[in-house]
Amino acid sequence: MRAGPNKMEDTTTVGSTPLSLRLLKTSEQRRKTMSTISKDSLKTSLLQLECHFTWTLLKKHVGLEALEETILDHIKFVVEYNIRDYNILSYVCHLKNSNEEALRSLRKAEEAIQKHHPGEIARRSLVTWGNYAWIYYHMQRYEEAQTYVSKVENCCKNLSRTAQGKIQLPEIYAEQGWALLRFGNNYFERAKNCFENALKSERNNPDFNAGYAIAMYRLEDCAERYGGEILPCLEPLKRAAELNPNDTTILALLALKLQRLKRGDEGERYIEEGLQKTPDFPVFLRHAANFYRKKGDVNKAVEILKRALALTPKSVVLHHQLGLCYRSKVIELKKTRYTPQEEVENLIQLAIFHFKTVIDKKPVFFAAYADLANAYALGKRYEEAEEIFQEVLQRNDLPCGDKQDIYFNYGNFQHFHMKSESNAIKYYIEGLKMEKDSYGRKKCSEAVEKLLKEKIKRDLGDATYIGTLGLVHKLNGKKQEAIECYKKAIVLDPNNEEYQNALVELQLSISS
Repeated sequence: MRAGPNKMEDTTTVGSTPLSLRLLKTSEQRRKTMSTISKDSLKTSLLQLECHFTWTLLKKHVGLEALEETILDHIKFVVEYNIRDYNILSYVCHLKNSNEEALRSLRKAEEAIQKHHPGEIARRSLVTWGNYAWIYYHMQRYEEAQTYVSKVENCCKNLSRTAQGKIQLPEIYAEQGWALLRFGNNYFERAKNCFENALKSERNNPDFNAGYAIAMYRLEDCAERYGGEILPCLEPLKRAAELNPNDTTILALLALKLQRLKRGDEGERYIEEGLQKTPDFPVFLRHAANFYRKKGDVNKAVEILKRALALTPKSVVLHHQLGLCYRSKVIELKKTRYTPQEEVENLIQLAIFHFKTVIDKKPVFFAAYADLANAYALGKRYEEAEEIFQEVLQRNDLPCGDKQDIYFNYGNFQHFHMKSESNAIKYYIEGLKMEKDSYGRKKCSEAVEKLLKEKIKRDLGDATYIGTLGLVHKLNGKKQEAIECYKKAIVLDPNNEEYQNALVELQLSISS
């Protein structure tokens, strides 16, 4: 007699698949779907947090190695701001794919909060907890991520009616502002806005005023270099210095601003005061050296920079400043009647070393490429200079203002070192064709106009240079001057269609 089926065994089938297996697969899919929903819900909550992960700080705008070293140096010399330094360091570590190191930085931030703000730990921990949540999320440790999201949300409910971790505390605005300043000139406008928001609640807060003044100073720097509205930074710097006269970074920036205003003697008093108060603070020393270099006292600048570099040997900014000083010394020595060749070559080598260090540590420090190429050119190492110019001009992340500056330097290289006026004109015009108003574009315009007028004066009757000057005027929006040039060029070269078309186009644009 044949045995019946085992009651524990499901022999029901749908198609060729046993029902039990289908049920198991359905259960797994349901769990996966629920997991996905839970993960999506967590991500939605994470995006509501106020922390470095939601402030749109992009690593393409910084050299991560250089930024990490800057933060570590700041931790070493400015203990009172360790909380925000450890918070941003955790984010930088994450960008470097070092999440365990990021967690260690956050634990140090927590220790600093407990030490400096024992009475308001929850309020002061919101950014730190937000960073914890994001790092655990990226490590796929979702329960721990959710724990920190909940901590932030519960704290926010106690502090404010704003839901989902969004809370507008002045210290969070300020921390965001300081983080934005760390990420470079693409972020200075946003940094200014953050400090303005913080100051609405605490207008006399020295830290908020310092951040606002620095943001304004940096924006003025950018406006001069890359174009844009120049915002007055003198009064914010004075205000910040009054609120905290021991902040020698502010004193140094105030001195540099006064120097720009041709009030250098007044500015130097602030530098001398800073040297008395913080003789071993590298950030101040860097600004003090910059002041003396611009004053023309390059030897004193070098002395100060060497002292700063001994304290923070990996500082990109200090290496750059030293390179500029050594290059200045070379240029001065070359003006003397009897140039000490060995000393010149030694200084050129020093400049090259420091500029190469900058580029190696911070590849997005674009100005240093032109500085390095120019240092090679001073040493008659023209192939290496050409190689550096080509390398930077071919980069697809080179911002417009920087590219215009590179074209100006490359034009100068062609003009003064390679003795090619035609190539110089070509590259100055390349900078002009980029319409963004900037210091580099202005220098291209001045250089090419001067060179073309000299060529026209020397080579009477050459339509090419007159027509090219017409193009320069056209690119600069000087339509009437351009028309006059094209008319003269056509008299000398009647069959030139390029000049005729340009003239017609200009005349139509004026009459329409």
